[in-house]
Amino acid sequence: MTISTLIILVCIGLLAGILSGMIGIGGGIIIVPALVYFLGFSQQSAQGTSIALMLPPIGILAAMNYYKAGSLNLKYAAIIAVTFIIGGYLGSKMSLVYFSEATMKKVFGLILMAVSIKMVFFSK
Repeated sequence: MTISTLIILVCIGLLAGILSGMIGIGGGIIIVPALVYFLGFSQQSAQGTSIALMLPPIGILAAMNYYKAGSLNLKYAAIIAVTFIIGGYLGSKMSLVYFSEATMKKVFGLILMAVSIKMVFFSK
């Protein structure tokens, strides 16, 4: 690993962490495109790396702050976490077995575009 790669990885992690702590985004929206476009990862490798890095630290300090402020619904979070595990397994299998690299990039881009359009033009 070169020093420039290390610097890029540190910048990606800091930006994703800051945005995740501030507004709840980071993994898919920041890390995946950054790995693809700045470090030349394949779409599937970027997705797998993003998921792996989130396993242990998935916002534990940010979640603690929200919990202390009374802004965390643990019951809902637990239900979503369990179903997220199942969905993550199924989604990764689908991505790796049924879809090509080009298809995954298009699906990812379309989802980002749809969310962006809704948030920019149709939010209250």
